[in-house]
Amino acid sequence: MAGIRVTKVDWQRSRNGAAHHTQEYPCPELVVRRGQPFNLTLELSRAPDCEETLIFMVETGPRASEALHTKAVFQTSELELGEGWTAAKEAQMENTLTVSLASPPNAVIGRYLLSIRLSSHRKHSNRRLGEFVLLFNPWCAEDDVFLASEEERQEYVLNDSGIIFQGVEKHIRAQGWNYGQFEEDILNICLSILDRSPGHQNNPATDVSCRHDPIYVTRVISAMVNSNNDRGVVQGQWQGKYGGGTSPLHWRGSVAILQKWLKGRYKPVKYGQCWVFAGVMCTVLRCLGIATRVVSNFNSAHDTDPNLSVDKYVDSFGRTLEDLTEDSMWNFHVWNESWFARQDLGPSYNGWQVLDATPQEESEGVFRCGPASVTAIREGDVHLAHDGPFVFAEVNADYITWLWHKDESRERVYSNTKKIGRCISTKAVGSNSRVDITDLYKYPEGSRKERQVYSKAVKRLFSLKASGRRTWIRRAGGRCLWHDDLLEPATKPSITGKFKLLEPPMLGHDLRLALCLANLTSRVQQVRVNLSGATILYTRKPVAEILHESHAVRLGRQEEKRIPITISYSKYKEDLTEDKKILLAAMCLVTKGEKLLVEKDITLEDFITVKVLGPAMVGVAVTVEVTVVNPLLERVKDCVLMVEGSGFLQEQLSIDVPTLEPQEKASVQFDITPSKSGPRQLQVDLVSPHFPDIKGFVIIHVATAK
Repeated sequence: MAGIRVTKVDWQRSRNGAAHHTQEYPCPELVVRRGQPFNLTLELSRAPDCEETLIFMVETGPRASEALHTKAVFQTSELELGEGWTAAKEAQMENTLTVSLASPPNAVIGRYLLSIRLSSHRKHSNRRLGEFVLLFNPWCAEDDVFLASEEERQEYVLNDSGIIFQGVEKHIRAQGWNYGQFEEDILNICLSILDRSPGHQNNPATDVSCRHDPIYVTRVISAMVNSNNDRGVVQGQWQGKYGGGTSPLHWRGSVAILQKWLKGRYKPVKYGQCWVFAGVMCTVLRCLGIATRVVSNFNSAHDTDPNLSVDKYVDSFGRTLEDLTEDSMWNFHVWNESWFARQDLGPSYNGWQVLDATPQEESEGVFRCGPASVTAIREGDVHLAHDGPFVFAEVNADYITWLWHKDESRERVYSNTKKIGRCISTKAVGSNSRVDITDLYKYPEGSRKERQVYSKAVKRLFSLKASGRRTWIRRAGGRCLWHDDLLEPATKPSITGKFKLLEPPMLGHDLRLALCLANLTSRVQQVRVNLSGATILYTRKPVAEILHESHAVRLGRQEEKRIPITISYSKYKEDLTEDKKILLAAMCLVTKGEKLLVEKDITLEDFITVKVLGPAMVGVAVTVEVTVVNPLLERVKDCVLMVEGSGFLQEQLSIDVPTLEPQEKASVQFDITPSKSGPRQLQVDLVSPHFPDIKGFVIIHVATAK
């Protein structure tokens, strides 16, 4: 009988894409998810006889082998699909055969080559049918990344835009971010990130064989999104100087960053800060099929020792002494959570896992962080893989302030252990609301359970025995502390202090506020108040001092007093960073030697609104109106609107804004034509050489064409 050949392959992209939730990927090859059947239709040169069986082979990565589970050989069967790679005949009409192929739910993810031969042709080589891409499958109950809620899968896997929360604890702001995981080339770039990792470069066959495991894959991505140990995607910069690159605040999404990395032949893209690293990692992991969200932690600790405390050294005006202070507390820090099982730890630790691509500290010699089980963090199980102590400190460290004297002695100043890890936030499922998830990370602040967990974490970290053996901690610069001392708060002072804004802190305006002091005793108290203020980065690193003054205050019995403070725009104008943040401090020195440090972080406010004038429909132009206000008391020109959004624009749009008079409100209109239906995010930034970017966004619900 004449030999049989495959004359045509129909990958059934539309049918398979819908079944596998992959129809949005614009790749030429088929994209499917593991643990779930997909169909192929083969046109053959003749119909196979009853004795002939089709034998398939799939291979991924270099030197693919069955031993490494990067290669599988399997044949068609009339039986139900079983374990491993399987093939089953679905239908046959003369020379046309439809088969259903399925991978195991723990298959290696990546790009596969599919080949075929007939069982009767053992001497013949395999005939290549083509390539397809296999992804993780949150819809498959047997996959480690399975997520039961369809609403959450739509949000954390398929939503190509989101919101990243920034600002300060008392003034949280939402910033739009275009994840764009379904944009051109993004899937190929995400697979390239895995292939560019040091592990792959050193031992590609073994590296690929480990890509069945979300723990391994997410840890690789955490390292590769930053560029510290490799030619990763984004180079960090926290000094406020962005020459030769793009300011982190100018990025509006991940697509431009990832495409620039590819076009630049894998040269790190300048520059990123925490929300940029988190936004890019969210894009990559959603693209690969792992449910992922972006999380913001306000008053986030960076514990460098680690000793589960943030030790801050200040002078008599409350100014941070940077040469002594190694730890820090950022206004906010942004990381990711991904959802998967922890086969290495046990089912108690399944669920959300912390991953952080911001290069802060090394983990096993590489700048990466996680995955760390959120449950493990909440329970103080900091000994479990990976990077538990660092993440625990970010959300639950004690905040300790030391007054450093000129004779190099130090004195503990009253500080609030509840200060760290506030308003831990993420975008709500299906809406733009902010959800507070602090209770997933820790028990209520100051509660008995929270203090028990903290003590447990300390003991696990330092291997303390029940006898209370003391641990000696050596800090840089030769300073040493008994760790027992870190668990005991400083004496609470007999006065209280609080900064209060007298009017909203608007960009371009004078800052007006008051320090409110209260005497808690029935005796008269003399207080020396040393005030300082500085423009800062969001990491609280000071840039320039803008306030320095002292006041002698007499507080009568139970008396409250206000010290008015005004900082003119001219004082902070030149030194304000793009973060638009100011830190105020008051060191209050009380008669009997008590000391109280009062601090306030301020983010200056601005104004922009974006709205759509009429219904939005695929393929039909719709008008967008953007209203902006010149925040300054002077005329500004050379302003532009920068517009970006997946499903609206192929590339960023730049629109000139007319000259704006002092504090003038103006509206600009332009048309866009949606190319995709559903809820879509459009980002619009007002960019000016005269003031930091003013960022806005709107969610537009786009209907399908009638």
